[in-house]
Amino acid sequence: MTTLNLTLPNSIQRHLQEMADLDGVPVEQFVMSAVAEKISALTAESYLCTRANRANAAVFRAILEKVPPRAPLVDDD
Repeated sequence: MTTLNLTLPNSIQRHLQEMADLDGVPVEQFVMSAVAEKISALTAESYLCTRANRANAAVFRAILEKVPPRAPLVDDD
């Protein structure tokens, strides 16, 4: 594991401590979880953008055309 020294404004540090306390975890664990969530979000965004750029609207429409029509189910709104 790596140690990271971080300088934060006092106001952010106070909020960080409050959030960690509310979550019932040490500040270090809260920060590690927050960083992991951010990495996951950015990775997912990049992955979805890559997949979207490969999309082919004509192929998508052709697949949808194969779906048989049906009446909506009860409470299907």
